[in-house]
Amino acid sequence: MTDQGVLFQWTIYEDPSDFPGKWVVRRFSIRRGSAEADPEPMVVTDSLEAARNVIPKGAYCLGRHPEDDPAIYEVWT
Repeated sequence: MTDQGVLFQWTIYEDPSDFPGKWVVRRFSIRRGSAEADPEPMVVTDSLEAARNVIPKGAYCLGRHPEDDPAIYEVWT
């Protein structure tokens, strides 16, 4: 999804070091090859379902890349 030349991606983390035992969604703004995370997570929750519920309708799940940080569960765009 884009907004004035910005591609947005949402990353779902499972058990990240800053929120142990939780699921966290962070939105990234991507401009010309540079990615910047929003200052605060979109959600910190106890379930994958609740995390997925904040991903905008129409977003597409890219899964995860084998070289991603182990806490990354999946990425949406």
